[in-house]
Amino acid sequence: MSAILLRTESASSSQIEQLTTSAKQLAIAEIDEGSKANAATVVGNVRAMEAAVRFSDNLDETSILAMHRELLTHQAGLQHEAGKLRTQLVWIGNRDTAGPRGAEFIAPRHELIPAAIADLVEFMRRDDVPALMQIAVAHAQFETIHPFIDGNGRTGRALTQAMLRNKRLATHVTVPISAGILTDTSRYFRALTAYREGDAAPIVRHFADASRYAAVTGRKLVDDLYEQVEESREKLQGLRPQSVAWQILPRLIGQPVVNARYLKSALGLNDVTAVRALSALTERGVLLERTGLARNRVWQHNGILDVLDTYAANIRRPSTDAE
Repeated sequence: MSAILLRTESASSSQIEQLTTSAKQLAIAEIDEGSKANAATVVGNVRAMEAAVRFSDNLDETSILAMHRELLTHQAGLQHEAGKLRTQLVWIGNRDTAGPRGAEFIAPRHELIPAAIADLVEFMRRDDVPALMQIAVAHAQFETIHPFIDGNGRTGRALTQAMLRNKRLATHVTVPISAGILTDTSRYFRALTAYREGDAAPIVRHFADASRYAAVTGRKLVDDLYEQVEESREKLQGLRPQSVAWQILPRLIGQPVVNARYLKSALGLNDVTAVRALSALTERGVLLERTGLARNRVWQHNGILDVLDTYAANIRRPSTDAE
């Protein structure tokens, strides 16, 4: 379940920036079978979230740069900026002009970024501040520093996940806080503006509300996915316990679209064993082969995809500014 919650958080964080993709397209992109640009970009956000989890025990500038590197490495046209602090002025709003006049927010000069990040890291390491309040303020401060040319919002929300782990508010799963933020993005951006004007209360309240939303809806998402797995287990009754199909089933939660190449890599199977297992899952109605081709076939679990799409449909799409 941890893998799908991380992917759900990544997709929601991307959607805040109006980078929208379906659960199916994201899963297809994960096995290098898709051609949708947004899906490939969201995969980068998945990698940034994974990096946040890996580096959560060591919150510093190096870990922040690593998250950003994973994010932009997968974004067309911006790979050369991956993992690099900006060296020019950036602003939010008024994007049709050549300069920042009339912008909603102008970020600090790039010469100030290293010292600002060092100060932020020192604040994140404190242990005398209520954890969720500390995480909300650190996020808002990161967005105010705006240290990168692009990807600040997504990197900042990945940093939120790293802090949730670091402060032990989450230990084994990713809490989909971005889903809570996504229900009211106008409030989120207003709260960031209020923070920049000296009032931290709105962003702290918004993070508290988003966390409650994440806890409630995240639990239901897990329950609904578990129900799909149990239904699939029923369909596999009668298969011998040694069948590889049983090994594939739990992986479908985190990767509901698969091909033989993915199974060979993930489970160390050979071609014959992978295809035989996929055939068994198809014959039992667990998977559906979606291409109709003789070669380069791809299988999907419709029930799991439906659960993920229903979850996404219940979150309102953002309608305001981006990174």
